[in-house]
Amino acid sequence: MPDSTKDIRAFLAMETSKDVLQAMSRLQEKLKREISGRISWTRSEGQHLTLKFFGDISPEDVKNISSAVQNSVALRSPVNLKIEKLGVFPDARKPRVLWCGITGDVEKLSILQKQLDSDFAGIGFPKEDRPFRAHLTLGRIKDPHGLTGISGALAKYSAFTTGEFTSKELVLFQSNLTPQGAVYTKLALFPFKG
Repeated sequence: MPDSTKDIRAFLAMETSKDVLQAMSRLQEKLKREISGRISWTRSEGQHLTLKFFGDISPEDVKNISSAVQNSVALRSPVNLKIEKLGVFPDARKPRVLWCGITGDVEKLSILQKQLDSDFAGIGFPKEDRPFRAHLTLGRIKDPHGLTGISGALAKYSAFTTGEFTSKELVLFQSNLTPQGAVYTKLALFPFKG
């Protein structure tokens, strides 16, 4: 039986700039014409750089997570990032996720993510078992069989890039799933102080 106190589906993420989202939206429109198959395309408001997905949590968990994040970002400076390259997870033979990669202060970002993951493990959220790979999801491939155009698109847009953006805060989001897609609400903001 589900725990009714854990009714907040949440994740911690960074937002990108409007310019980056517009560039990615234009890329997505091109890809929709070039790739056919069963793909669920993300909406621009759903393109976040996720650092931790928590799943269903309670209001008490929100407080504990907020405290951990606040302590981690207190002395850190903003992160400069750039969206570059098109790729797929796990690989081109059986693609499941179509993404754009992230460059720039990625090492700084990875150190922050590892610290947060460790802090979250201390308050009851298991560490990620996969290595952190900074990316923005463009689409989720529902069935790799019958998918056409993916190899050509990966080659054609391998040099895709957007302008740089600076992330000045982390955001704890609530995700409400609806038939039209997820609706995101900001639960808490954590500005970098350094």
